[in-house]
Amino acid sequence: MRRGVMFAGAAVVLAACMTAGLMVGAAGLPLKGVVLALADRLPFVSAHSGLTSLETGVLFELRLPRVLLGAMVGGLLAVAGAGYQGVFRNPLADPYLLGAAAGAGLTVTLVIVAVGDGAAVPLAAFCGAAGGVLLAYGLGHTATRGGGTATLVLAGVAVTSFLTAVQTFLQQLKVEELQRVYAWILGDVGGGWEQVVMCAPYAVVAAAILLLHGRLLDVLSVGDDEASSLGVRAGRVRLVVLVAASLATAAAVSAGGLIGFVGVVVPHAVRRLAGGSYRVVLPLSLLAGGAFLVTADLIARTVLAPAELPIGVVTAFVGAPFFVTILRATRKVET
Repeated sequence: MRRGVMFAGAAVVLAACMTAGLMVGAAGLPLKGVVLALADRLPFVSAHSGLTSLETGVLFELRLPRVLLGAMVGGLLAVAGAGYQGVFRNPLADPYLLGAAAGAGLTVTLVIVAVGDGAAVPLAAFCGAAGGVLLAYGLGHTATRGGGTATLVLAGVAVTSFLTAVQTFLQQLKVEELQRVYAWILGDVGGGWEQVVMCAPYAVVAAAILLLHGRLLDVLSVGDDEASSLGVRAGRVRLVVLVAASLATAAAVSAGGLIGFVGVVVPHAVRRLAGGSYRVVLPLSLLAGGAFLVTADLIARTVLAPAELPIGVVTAFVGAPFFVTILRATRKVET
């Protein structure tokens, strides 16, 4: 019953944040009008919202895809972060640990510098993020037989350093494109329906796989020997979770850019509130991550209106102090 109450509460919070995201902006929309306009799009439902054609266009062409994309990207980053933390047994692990951010940053920089086609950026980011993780995993697997978690982390650091160096070199070749590169790096969820449609299939598959592995991650948390005695193949579980978390990260990066701290802050806050069981942490992180990023985007759109603040700046303002708190708490536990 307690678990059901927590899930229901998280769903209500997400719905409230999404509703606020639909209502608030440069042109305010009434709650009743938004609800009736959304209901009117449902099958077998007819409702008069009272919104003008301009307001309806703002709702369905600008705000609704933005809110949906923000919820998807935030949920994917948070659930991927929780998955990484379960695999590496470290609350500071995040979705960019194995080179996803560096890979995406390199390919996006390459597309902007060499091609100049903004339409190719999402695909380039997805391929780069997936490629960075595959490179780190391959390097870690070949360095030591079996590729332990410590080796994977070191491989991720090496790949990240190398790819970041190549990205910096490319940026220096065409300095005039730096603004476009950094605008993407700081994050944006205003890509429209095209980004929502592109991201949704990967989001569903990755989230489903991670949620189905909550019980197995709980078993892994007691140790590999104990997990083996219970019939759980630790190596296989880690590989599946890493692949799913990396897929979620690649999809999120391709749709929203390199938005930091979501994958660390949200799972840690959920763990503090709801306990350490991954059967609870994973679904709550998915919901809370969506609510967190939708709220961050709302702040980014309104705090300097009519100008917009990059969403990555907002998450950093919230995440950096929280990250310090995590570090201090971890240090107290170790001592």
